[in-house]
Amino acid sequence: MLRVDWLDNQMDKCGLMAEWIYREFSYEFAQQSLSSWQQEFAEGQRDGSWKCLIATEQDQLLGGATLASSDLSDRPDLGPWLACVFTAPEARRRGLATQLIEGICSHAKDAGFTTLYLHTHSQSHYYTKLGWTVLERFEVWGKEHCLMSRSL
Repeated sequence: MLRVDWLDNQMDKCGLMAEWIYREFSYEFAQQSLSSWQQEFAEGQRDGSWKCLIATEQDQLLGGATLASSDLSDRPDLGPWLACVFTAPEARRRGLATQLIEGICSHAKDAGFTTLYLHTHSQSHYYTKLGWTVLERFEVWGKEHCLMSRSL
């Protein structure tokens, strides 16, 4: 049975979730080791700077999405951010990413935020379908990215 829960309630899965994010978005971690990121991500569960919502099934991690206080160093004026959205390849095409994204949006709204931001280099069409708007295009990490927002 599918279970959606906060990662800080299942910290035994934190190292794996951080590794998936590190490998999927490796261009963002060029200056950081995996172990350093895993430590930062774990600390972020405790202090709320990388609050991650995960999906599991039969105690197996399927994916996650994160509410980040900061996710783009060039834009410290913006936040909070939807970040680190990842679903394991074998769990894709089940609507898990959408469910996790909506969970993050709902949590952010309940916390009093009115806008969320994200950046993506390859999924802007997907996010547009979920109600996100492209604010601008920019280049970072050698890739064109879209800065997007969503009113909550």
